[in-house]
Amino acid sequence: MARGWESKSVEAQQAEVGEKSAKTGARLTPEQAANAREKAGLLLSRQRVVQQLEASGNPRHRQMLEQALAELDEKLRAVAAVQTLSTLP
Repeated sequence: MARGWESKSVEAQQAEVGEKSAKTGARLTPEQAANAREKAGLLLSRQRVVQQLEASGNPRHRQMLEQALAELDEKLRAVAAVQTLSTLP
């Protein structure tokens, strides 16, 4: 059975994240690795919500998706803050 475009896009993004981490060559601490995985998952979730928001015509569904998008953005800001703190000496 053929896979849809969306699953291919997600697969490509996951591969890209893996390539970026392999290119850096620096070993990450377990906390940094977990933080990077969390950020990647949040970015994928955000992309999916944005795609659904673009396709949605129902005002209530759009409102729910906008709230979800705001929550994901807040979580991404929190992850970025933790990453910044963990890179400080």
